[in-house]
Amino acid sequence: MASALHAYPFVSLPVALVVLRVAVAVFFMAHAAVRIVNGSIPGFGGFLENRGFPYGVAIVWAVTSYELAAGLLMALGWRARWMATGLFIVAAMGIVLIHRHLGWFVGEHGTGGSEYSVSLMVSLLVIAAAERDRNRHRHRHRPSMAAAPFFPGVKTNPPESS
Repeated sequence: MASALHAYPFVSLPVALVVLRVAVAVFFMAHAAVRIVNGSIPGFGGFLENRGFPYGVAIVWAVTSYELAAGLLMALGWRARWMATGLFIVAAMGIVLIHRHLGWFVGEHGTGGSEYSVSLMVSLLVIAAAERDRNRHRHRHRPSMAAAPFFPGVKTNPPESS
């Protein structure tokens, strides 16, 4: 038992970040898919229109489409930082429009509060930061474009003059 606990979480940080990225993407895609399957888009659109938003149904379709597309692209790792940023805004707007009025808790201590949305936003922040750092690291360690691809280990940058 002690050795199993010592080995936990059984995956490296890069693998854990991929798991987080894919899981959060699936959560958003599932949320959007259920909205379509349950036929709740017109009702949600009406909710937005009652709060002063024009074209509520169109807005909900746009958000739903974004959740599906950005979720898929983020799961695949394509522009994950930017997909996470857009989904962060979606979650933040959900808090502003809906969840803040329902308190903090989602589970046994309340219904529909902000707790889950905040946890998604924290996860999206981690995903975006990890992607940014990964891209910075990748660009910093690129070989120069001249002979390096053909002759590994050969420096191709011109010598500095003294």
